[in-house]
Amino acid sequence: MNLIILLQTAPQQGGNAAGGWTMWVMLLLIFVIMWFFMIRPQRKQQKELQKFRDGLKKGDKIVTIGGIYGTVVEIKDKSVLVEVDKDVKIRVDKNAVQGDFSESEAASK
Repeated sequence: MNLIILLQTAPQQGGNAAGGWTMWVMLLLIFVIMWFFMIRPQRKQQKELQKFRDGLKKGDKIVTIGGIYGTVVEIKDKSVLVEVDKDVKIRVDKNAVQGDFSESEAASK
């Protein structure tokens, strides 16, 4: 009787091994899809933003993360002096600069 039970369970164990293999393939496939559609574009966007921040120069019109619009007056290693209004200047961290705001972009929007 024990022999019959043992023979019946043996093929099922082999089937579980194949099922486990396909599970790992599916998990790997899910990770690759997540990387391709989520992680890769975010890294590309971060690199472009860092390139923009490194390329800032005097006179550029920028907008900060907090929504402050201004013109770059001075650039130091880690900070930027931004003229917000006539005789109103604030110093912000370079990492707070979100993007470029020029008159041509404002007109198109």
